Amino acid sequence: MDDVIAAHALLRLLDLTSLNDNDTEYSIDELCRKARTPYGNVAAVCVWQRFVSHAKRLLHGSDIKIATVVNFPQGEYNLSKLKKEIYQALDSGANEIDAVFPYHKFLNQEFDECEKFVQSARELCEGKTLKIILETGEIVNAKKIIQATKLCIDAGADFIKTSTGKSPISATPEAANAILETIAADKRNIGFKASGGIRTIDDAKKYLVLAVSIMGYKWIMPSNMRIGASSLLDNLLMTIKRGY
Repeated sequence: MDDVIAAHALLRLLDLTSLNDNDTEYSIDELCRKARTPYGNVAAVCVWQRFVSHAKRLLHGSDIKIATVVNFPQGEYNLSKLKKEIYQALDSGANEIDAVFPYHKFLNQEFDECEKFVQSARELCEGKTLKIILETGEIVNAKKIIQATKLCIDAGADFIKTSTGKSPISATPEAANAILETIAADKRNIGFKASGGIRTIDDAKKYLVLAVSIMGYKWIMPSNMRIGASSLLDNLLMTIKRGY
């Protein structure tokens, strides 16, 4: 796939992310400014919950979604905390919730608790987009990733996301392949998000090409696919401006 064509496609799939410990309103100002580009807007900005209302004001009138994270990044099993975080996020104006799957429970084969967690998140999200972060760098095994993906789809997830970007192993093409093949085999319209360690167009193209090969080119749209990254946008813009 031509890099310029890929860069244009990836730009509109991008969840432009800032989840740094030292984030400030000033850094979120800069993030939201970058979200609108001469070549079109990114799909969403993803920020800490405390910055959701600020980002919402800055991006008012645009088609850019506001995403935030919950149960992040530890992947605990605490339904009361989950409820509080989702309510606060939605009250602040979030359009999309990226929730970390309780992967410790999953690895301990406590599948009923995992299902209950995702079902609770689905109910609490009140029709908003729910992305479940599997943390595939911790689950690792492809068969287990497939099992976790099926569980989350059955429990009501809208998107299956690879990683938090906070674990030693983040997104990998192998994990993405397992998720995408599982989505393709399901009759429901489930989205996919690759996130963690994706910094250049070469990194991102691996996931775009993989998704096209499994799902088809017409499937590639923001309602179905996202790339979560913080520094990727600059590389995409450079590629588009350079023209090759």
